[in-house]
Amino acid sequence: MVDVDKAIIARIKKEGENFEILVDCDNALALKKGKSVGMKDVLASDKIFSDSKKGLVASETKLNQIFGTADPDDIARVIIKEGEIQLTSQYRARIKEQMSKRILNYIHRNAIDPKTGIPHPMQRIELAFAEAKIKIDDHKAEEQQINEIMKKLKPIIPISFATKEIAIRIPSEFAGKSYSLLKTFAKVIKEEWLNDGSYACVVDIPAGMQNDLFDKLNNATKGCVETKILKVKT
Repeated sequence: MVDVDKAIIARIKKEGENFEILVDCDNALALKKGKSVGMKDVLASDKIFSDSKKGLVASETKLNQIFGTADPDDIARVIIKEGEIQLTSQYRARIKEQMSKRILNYIHRNAIDPKTGIPHPMQRIELAFAEAKIKIDDHKAEEQQINEIMKKLKPIIPISFATKEIAIRIPSEFAGKSYSLLKTFAKVIKEEWLNDGSYACVVDIPAGMQNDLFDKLNNATKGCVETKILKVKT
């Protein structure tokens, strides 16, 4: 069982009646998302409450009537999956921080300075985030927030989403290894194996990933790769 002192409340209202359980925050949320979690790692008590703060336990008659069972594990699963989990402020802060990092990384990978065509350093984007007083909403999906965030960043730094088409030619001795790297790292638009065994292609990548791609290719080919930016699409 979970430590009661560290547990939070999960609740549901059915047929005008309130039902509550004490749960571990992380494991209850994992169960709610469909992951396989043992109930002993979820529940801090095997009691189903009508009011957990007052210690009022729901009657077995009501449980059977409303849930069709009095088994605490079965009822707890229903409460967690269909009800509300009362998140702690610390958990919300952690979720917001994780979301903020993912959004920052997405913008860093996919956006450029349209004046130069070069990606902004992560630190510059982070400073613009702070200056724009960006607030992450943990109730909204990340993709729903990104466009609004970009609007707030644009008055502070020149920034826009873009992709780049890049022509690449790799010598034969490095072609096999680099071919696998490219397939996982970029979208290959055109490709050709040349008569001398070298590999030539055109790839489409998020503009902010250009430097990462060049670094990986240079490492894989010991600097013997030819690249040329063909097009920037915004």
